[in-house]
Amino acid sequence: MAQRVAADKTLDLEGMQQAVRNAIDIYEKEIAGGVQQSNTDDIVTRALQQARNQFDAGKSRLAQETLRRAMEDMRQERDRCEQGVKTLGERRRDMALAAYDGEAAAQAIIEMAEALHGDHHQGVWEELTQQEDALTAFGSDQGSNVHLVAAIGVNRHLERIARTPDEKGYAHNSHGIAAGTLGERESGAAHLEQAVVAYRAALDERKRERVPLDWATTQNNLGNALRTLGERETGTARLEQAVAAFHAALQEHTRERFPLDWAMTQVNLGNALATLGERESGTARLEQAVAAYRAALEKWTRERVPLQWATTQNNLGSALNKLGERESGTARLEQAVAAYRAALEEWTRKRVPLNWATTQNNLGNALTKLGERESGTARLEQAVAAYRAALEERTRERVPLQWATTQNNLGITLKALGERESGMARLEQAVAAFLAALEERTRERVPLQWAMTQNNLGNALAKLGERESGATRLEQAVAAYCAALDVYTHERARIDWAMTQNNLGVALQTLGARENGTARLEQAVAAYSAALAECTRERVPLDWANSIGNQGSAMALLAERTSDGALASRALTQLETGERVLREGGHEAWSITFRRQLPKAKALVARLSAPQSY
Repeated sequence: MAQRVAADKTLDLEGMQQAVRNAIDIYEKEIAGGVQQSNTDDIVTRALQQARNQFDAGKSRLAQETLRRAMEDMRQERDRCEQGVKTLGERRRDMALAAYDGEAAAQAIIEMAEALHGDHHQGVWEELTQQEDALTAFGSDQGSNVHLVAAIGVNRHLERIARTPDEKGYAHNSHGIAAGTLGERESGAAHLEQAVVAYRAALDERKRERVPLDWATTQNNLGNALRTLGERETGTARLEQAVAAFHAALQEHTRERFPLDWAMTQVNLGNALATLGERESGTARLEQAVAAYRAALEKWTRERVPLQWATTQNNLGSALNKLGERESGTARLEQAVAAYRAALEEWTRKRVPLNWATTQNNLGNALTKLGERESGTARLEQAVAAYRAALEERTRERVPLQWATTQNNLGITLKALGERESGMARLEQAVAAFLAALEERTRERVPLQWAMTQNNLGNALAKLGERESGATRLEQAVAAYCAALDVYTHERARIDWAMTQNNLGVALQTLGARENGTARLEQAVAAYSAALAECTRERVPLDWANSIGNQGSAMALLAERTSDGALASRALTQLETGERVLREGGHEAWSITFRRQLPKAKALVARLSAPQSY
């Protein structure tokens, strides 16, 4: 105010002097108030008094310099005050985070921004978005859930204060990212559903015609949330919606215009296709997933984006691993192991602990599949080591569902090792691992994963039952398989349904071998037939060979009890076929099981086909 009046050149000197005095009086009476004093007030008061004296003494330039210096002192004082507010606010935030109170941390950030910027919307907005972005990044990279909870709290406030479509779209999208990341780690679906709602709200603001790139980014993010939800549900509707969202994003995220965004969306599309492929009997979707990952690697190179390159290598490994499970030979599985080990070169435990743990888990999966097809135990022991490493970061408290996944996988490998050892310790450990997994993999939360673990628990119990004289463990195994089949229906999950039918047949066959009648054996043959109706030789040759051999084994027992020569001949043929296909497919461990049964089966055929003397 003083500067504006004094700068009016139409006033005479005396008038100018009076105007300055008036301006100073106005400040003292109306602005400073004369009651509440602060460091800033002291600076102003002293400077004004000194400048008035200098001005009255005819030292106008000196008075101006006095006021200029005072302004600089005030600026420095203001900066110190702002820094103090920021320091106090951030320490309060950090204390709340250390106490695992994400909501309190968010409130500390919001109040700090308001204290710093008051009613200045843009200042508050920029402070909050900067803080929110840092919270989400740390929570994502370092596996800290409380940081994500705090980020969600800040985003909710951003949604409330957003004024423009751009601000609203940003706030909703950021909310979705934080909620989606947290939801991936939790056993429930609430945060994932929250993310889907947030992304769809963002798309209401981020119209393709107005902001095509923001629209595409949000479509991509929506696809990720839908895919994660789809992985936990029995149907495929969410997964198909995810694929549609990724294809929409690729309409704007083109390879020519935005190669890195295009690569990111290709990876996410591959993830959805791979999950769909796991639920289908064919391999078309899995092959499409592999193609999407390899396309992404053309742009997401290690030199350009090392962490994203590692992400793609990990996901490529998973698709190759799934294909390798359904094919004879070990080429795809070896490729999967190579991809996982490549990912671990960049996904280190120190840099991204949860991602490192994910790849250790996946590496264990591929090593287990290779180990099952080899006669030794080296690969299986390596797999156990990989799973135990993963569990150091995948704790139940931090990521309960991922912890349960690794417990389930560890159980599978321990069971495979237990089959090759004479003792019971590994098999008992496998049962314990499956039961641990079921504490988080409940039927209500994740029905398909619950069914998977029930099936695997049945496998371990059945193997223990084979080595015990009683029938308790075998009956428990049958119960576990039947529980799995309540969810693994033919319509919902055909391949998994067929796998469980095969395993049920094994348990029934073992029980039938110990009983006098034929009922259990007939049930076993029927279960194998159900499995073979879906597991065809063209689709999954190794699974088909396993089931055809298992059925042959049950038929041989049944033929012996019923003196059925034709059934015995058919049983021998199936045992020979199963043994040959498994051996030629590189699955030596399974082929040996059938090879050992061949002499007895041949003797049975010879005996039942020989002329009977009376």
